[in-house]
Amino acid sequence: MGATLRALRALVLLLGFYLLSLVLLATLVALDITVFTWGHGLVTVKIAIVSVLLGVPVVRGMLMLRTPRGEDEPGIPVTEAAEPRLWALVRDVATAAGTRVPDRVLLTGDVNASVSEEPRLLGLLPGRRRLHLGVPLLIGLTEAQLRAVLAHEYGHFTGGDTRLSALVVRGRVQLARVIGQFHARADGKVAAERARQEQAAARRIARGKKAKKVDTGGSGAMYRMMATIYTAYAKLYMRASLSTARNQEFAADLSAARVAGRDATASALREIPVLSTSHGFYLDSYATLGLQAELLPPRGEFFGGFGKLLTAREPELVRLRSKLPEEPASPYDSHPPIAERVRRIEALPADGRTEEAKGAALALLTDPERTLAALEDAVLVDEVLAFRRAAGWEELLDSSMAAGLSTAQTPLHRALAAYTGQPPTPAALLKVIDEGGLWALAERLPLSQEAAAAKGRAFREFARSVLRGSVRTMVLAEFSARSLLHWEFSWSRPATVRLPGRSPRAAQAEAPEAALDEAVDAALADHPDTAPLRALLHPATR
Repeated sequence: MGATLRALRALVLLLGFYLLSLVLLATLVALDITVFTWGHGLVTVKIAIVSVLLGVPVVRGMLMLRTPRGEDEPGIPVTEAAEPRLWALVRDVATAAGTRVPDRVLLTGDVNASVSEEPRLLGLLPGRRRLHLGVPLLIGLTEAQLRAVLAHEYGHFTGGDTRLSALVVRGRVQLARVIGQFHARADGKVAAERARQEQAAARRIARGKKAKKVDTGGSGAMYRMMATIYTAYAKLYMRASLSTARNQEFAADLSAARVAGRDATASALREIPVLSTSHGFYLDSYATLGLQAELLPPRGEFFGGFGKLLTAREPELVRLRSKLPEEPASPYDSHPPIAERVRRIEALPADGRTEEAKGAALALLTDPERTLAALEDAVLVDEVLAFRRAAGWEELLDSSMAAGLSTAQTPLHRALAAYTGQPPTPAALLKVIDEGGLWALAERLPLSQEAAAAKGRAFREFARSVLRGSVRTMVLAEFSARSLLHWEFSWSRPATVRLPGRSPRAAQAEAPEAALDEAVDAALADHPDTAPLRALLHPATR
């Protein structure tokens, strides 16, 4: 579908919103005329008031005169003087794609690249262009892959996608605005009716009568009906506009292959979902690790540490690249499945461009470390930026784990406090076990119906699975409170705990947590033995 036909389709979809609104308004007016012609009394006035209330959200939605402008996400605007190599690539790819260079380049903290435009006259005239480029992409992509990403985004410029988006966005916003107003009014009616019925129930109870059950099922029904009508058109609107968007993505992929080469484009398409998954894992497991302890990674490492993770876990990334996501297609997806996009590109004839620009894209920046530090200031909120900086990742890990353990409240903590009437400590737990009260204590744990109904050995097996993790957490918290615990940081595997002291067992040298696991199992055995756990807790409980 050419740009002209797509523009016509977008215009027809937008006009459909106005046509639907005019039909509904005309229906309300016809209803009022009929009522005033044939009706009389209070019912006539009520219907007129309801029709006016229903018409107000429709009129307000139609009178939105300007298409909302998208706001820049947090990031660093970079000039050509500050980043000449990056801008040289931006200009070179634009020339190869046959399109105008963006007026603004913004570096962001997301695994994403996007272009936008501020056209005039609903997309009939061009406007200022923006390129948003995620720094995690620069960290994870080669220069050739970045060239393919830029060429893909410029494909949206050459296809007129960014200019036509003004029409599409306008319709989406207007529909969402009208639907939201109807739902808000329906919710208001429900809340008012609930309050009225609850007050009536309270008065009945005060008079010694039985209160009626609150029923708001019929409240706001007319508003919900109007919202349903617009929602049905919104679904049609979204399905039609997003099917166009998916075709635009295929066309932009072909543009990328033409400019940057088949292999670079295919590898970039394979790499981006891998980077997205890896970056989410990095943020959850590393960058934000110290938030509970109000601690940040070293300056520049909040985003910069992502590269270290990618290097350390390269074998895992190789496996991820070979398995393309096969997510099911939906008519409401703005992008086609990545597997289908890759297959289409890899099916193109070889073009011989396989060894171009394999250097890291981050090297295009004049001073990557300075950029990574500045990005933190631009993206992180002020409250987080005020946190103390860790001297290194090891300190960040130790402090965050200590903060988590200091506030740990497992089911065992609560059950032990209730059972003994004392603070829940390892020493108190060991005393209960030595006195034979372990399984009586276990009965106070939140157990499943099956576990609670079990008896004898079956009950102990159920309870043991709940107790094991809680006992382990309690012991680690005790070590941490005495500053006797250290965690070994790693980019390639989960953190491992280093327990204080030495164990004569070989297992302690090979797996630091093995002695703790064995001691916990011994304490929770059918015939409990707390000696190994007491030995590990020494000198923490002395």
